[in-house]
Amino acid sequence: MKVEELLLRAEKKLSGLHPVVADKARKLIRAAHSEGIYIIITQGLRTIEEQNRLYAQGRTKPGRIVTNARGGYSYHNFGLAFDFCVCNVVNGKLVTSWNLDRRWFRVGQLGKSLGLEWGGDWKSFKDYPHFQYTFGLSLAQLRAGKKPPNAVTVKK
Repeated sequence: MKVEELLLRAEKKLSGLHPVVADKARKLIRAAHSEGIYIIITQGLRTIEEQNRLYAQGRTKPGRIVTNARGGYSYHNFGLAFDFCVCNVVNGKLVTSWNLDRRWFRVGQLGKSLGLEWGGDWKSFKDYPHFQYTFGLSLAQLRAGKKPPNAVTVKK
């Protein structure tokens, strides 16, 4: 699996993210690939409505709980977070692997080396597929309208 294929596949999910966050996601894909780990981006920007639907899962709707964040209380809602999945290549095709193994923890380390916060380090709700880059802004500040700095030119 070529890194270009993984990057191309990621672009739709990265399109709504802050350019700095999207660039870090691309760097993460490249770094993981260089170690033989294939990751895909599964989520980027989420609307408040999408976040509320996810929050309802396992509470008022069927399924297991996948988030503790209501709409407006996730960095996804502000384009500052993305989720990923580790993949295996089977018969030339990517197959998602949600089984936590050493690759997930290595991707966590790689993301942190890029300055990302990894949900796998959280104490109360481990969110292994999650990375965020907050620019030091709290969710309360973002909800109040504060914006992260505009990106300078970012290399792809």
